[in-house]
Amino acid sequence: MPYEFDAGKYEKASTHQKEWGHKLIGELDLQGTESVLDLGCGDGSLTGRIAELVPRGEVVGIDASRGMIDVARGKEQGNLRFLMEDISRLDFSERFDIVFSNATLHWVKDHKSLLANVRRALRAGGRLRFNFAGDGNCSSFFKVIREAMAQWEFARHFTRFEWPWYMPPLEGYRTLAESSGFSEVQVWGENADRYFPDADTMIRWIDQPSLVPFLKYMDDPDKKPFRDFVIRRMIEETKQQDGRCFETFRRINLSARK
Repeated sequence: MPYEFDAGKYEKASTHQKEWGHKLIGELDLQGTESVLDLGCGDGSLTGRIAELVPRGEVVGIDASRGMIDVARGKEQGNLRFLMEDISRLDFSERFDIVFSNATLHWVKDHKSLLANVRRALRAGGRLRFNFAGDGNCSSFFKVIREAMAQWEFARHFTRFEWPWYMPPLEGYRTLAESSGFSEVQVWGENADRYFPDADTMIRWIDQPSLVPFLKYMDDPDKKPFRDFVIRRMIEETKQQDGRCFETFRRINLSARK
């Protein structure tokens, strides 16, 4: 299920996602002529950086959020464009040299189909490079959000709720990737646990994107009380003596070639 995000708030709350993304881009060893697809481009900041590095190539960013794409399109230029599309319906054929994705693919449930679609989108010899959340990610937030959903005043909203993320164990994902038809498959985990500098910074991350899938199910009068409950409990769970707030961020990395 695609979700709608506030791109302006996301830009201010996504410092750690952008840190991971710039690290991934540095590993691509771009030569300047590649055709690159960015899955889940968000506000387009990282996609724009890739476009700068391939001046004689082409870069396409896709995202299912209208708000994100509207902001990203303000960054379009010669070799860079953005499309509003659902990653789960990816439908390119032998178009790209590289398919890249940073901090997005835990929002995609069916990775067997995803990997097949990415393989079809790549030219012979093309590469994929993904980083997304894996098992153990956001342990405090998940504890608190499940507690909030179980409260009597909120539980009625979640009778048909579907958990929005796919965060697999590392070994299970390695098995899936190795059976996907790619060569040179490498799968590894990464501990990216982080201290938010203060509670306000963590709250911005809670608002965008973490709470979005839950508020979608709620009536307007209950949204603020639900948010207030989550924020209060998150501060209680994560705040350290020095004022920083700690959360677990566990990543899965995938590199492979067609």
